[in-house]
Amino acid sequence: MRVLFVCLGNICRSPTAEGMFRQHLKEAGLADRVDVDSCGIGPWHVGKSPDARAQAAAISRGLDLSALRARQLCDTDFTRFDYLLAMDHDNLAALNARRPADCDAYLGLFLAFAGFPDRAVPDPYFGGRDGFEEVMGLIEAASRGLVEALRRDLERDA
Repeated sequence: MRVLFVCLGNICRSPTAEGMFRQHLKEAGLADRVDVDSCGIGPWHVGKSPDARAQAAAISRGLDLSALRARQLCDTDFTRFDYLLAMDHDNLAALNARRPADCDAYLGLFLAFAGFPDRAVPDPYFGGRDGFEEVMGLIEAASRGLVEALRRDLERDA
């Protein structure tokens, strides 16, 4: 099973989701059964570490994002991943616009796994510390829901 988190630049929301989800997989004993990555729609931050504010919010919850590096979405992601999870509606529209006809991956909003099928993870980039804390809470809730959904999928396929 492979999961890709997608946001605009891959320095705030999607790397936070990658780190948080990895931690939840580890706690659930599923880390060896699910591959996780993140990327951005655009090229602006390729090769850069997550935003320092995102890293600080993550560290406050015991997550270290410092080894992650931003990358841009590529065409092969649509065949490499089973789930491509967008942080907001614009990201999802960009994914759908690039989706190949033969792609059978699930494309959707990440917060659907927290019970919010139409809600976006807000982009905290232009805000303050509180925005990053809000994002952490939303991502944590969606990560828990996604772990449970994947656990059911993996058990059904076993």
